[in-house]
Amino acid sequence: MITVSRSRRAVIKTAAAAIRTSCQEAGRTIEQTAVAICTALPEVRSLEAWRLALGWPRSRTITRIGELYRSRGLLPPGLSESMLCRWEHQATEWPGPEYTEALCTVYRARPTQLGLDRATVHDRARWGQSTGYSASGPDACDLPARESMVTMTTSAGLPAVRESLHLALLADPAGSPAVVDLAEAAIEHYALGYSKHPPHVLFTEVHGARGLLSQALAGGKQLEPIAADLRRSIGWLSALLGNLAFHLGDHTGARAHLATAGTYGDRSGDARLTAWAWGAQAMVARSTGKHTLALVHAERGLASAPSGLPRAQLHAWALLPSLAELGREQEADATLATATRELEADPAGWAPGRFGYDIAEHALHEAEAQRALGRADRATATAEASMNACMAGTPGWAAAALVLAQVEAPAQPADAAQRALDVMARVPAARLRSTSRARLAQLSTVLAPTRATGVEDLRERLRTLPAAIDAHGGAATA
Repeated sequence: MITVSRSRRAVIKTAAAAIRTSCQEAGRTIEQTAVAICTALPEVRSLEAWRLALGWPRSRTITRIGELYRSRGLLPPGLSESMLCRWEHQATEWPGPEYTEALCTVYRARPTQLGLDRATVHDRARWGQSTGYSASGPDACDLPARESMVTMTTSAGLPAVRESLHLALLADPAGSPAVVDLAEAAIEHYALGYSKHPPHVLFTEVHGARGLLSQALAGGKQLEPIAADLRRSIGWLSALLGNLAFHLGDHTGARAHLATAGTYGDRSGDARLTAWAWGAQAMVARSTGKHTLALVHAERGLASAPSGLPRAQLHAWALLPSLAELGREQEADATLATATRELEADPAGWAPGRFGYDIAEHALHEAEAQRALGRADRATATAEASMNACMAGTPGWAAAALVLAQVEAPAQPADAAQRALDVMARVPAARLRSTSRARLAQLSTVLAPTRATGVEDLRERLRTLPAAIDAHGGAATA
């Protein structure tokens, strides 16, 4: 085994990046690039050379393997950067058959091209039959079909839901139990599909649905139980509008819609709606650095929040991040512990959707808090857990990936820049929320003094990124 110093590793990384650029300009394949890296840098073995030829940090390999497992309906494995490092650098360390198959799939390579054939000689025949590794070239192992499919959403169904509500109100202009049921179904549809649509598209539909219910309520001809149900539905639709406005970067609009949601929560006696609206107000205040005000909003929400998931959500989403940003470490730890206890006590904990609270979101808020408190190792672990619980390319995945990049930035600026570029490559501008845009901007500022690989590319990509809403009120469409 060749012993390589840390300084030599840095030289190797820089040299490999230069070789990759040269090979790309010459139109070389990934395999040819990997061979060129191995030839010029004898310390580099084939497995590492292939990754360097792709231009991937180890974190990206781990992410892609996690995606591969999820695409097969499996939980991601416990692969870590240190494990991958040992496989790349130590001649006595080899991935087992399962990890070898995963590496070959995400790298689009055969075991022989990665130098992994010696480790699993007894499995070669089985691999050749089951995964097509006997084919030639680096494209022998196709990525899962999901990678090449167009992401499908229910966007075509959004207008139909609003139309159904309209038709029900034509039959019962003052509202009825059937209208109430349909309104609640529409809210559930919008909430569960929240992340499947560009925010401006969903905003238009939710706004239209709220307008229909508002017209019915304005007539004042319904019985009080129906009126109370309509007010509650209007409140939840206003809560969605507030969240959507926030994700479009319209903070004043978000505050207005959320205030409406809170008012209708009070009027209809829906404590969870009231609590959620105040929690969202805390989120808006926190985004502009008003952490003391955010705490006031969070505490007001907690005063109304029912036990279980709603209180857990208010603690971890609304209260925890600002306590961490203010450096109130003990209170932050106690808040996180309370959120965990509330979830464990709720038999329906981890509910999905915008008004639910899943494990990915919980881990995301914990990661942000740990980063603010200067606990890089814990922030990294929880950010990775959040990423692994999300489908790649979704808003939740992007948020976790960018928090992880923020943690990496001080010590691993090139990895942080590459991770941010990966997010921008996978998430269209129209689906990039204001929160992710803010994290990207903050990351670019932190990385600006460095000359790490990818930093200049990130700066340029951000410079040309279309605004979520332009100066003329138009939404990004790509």
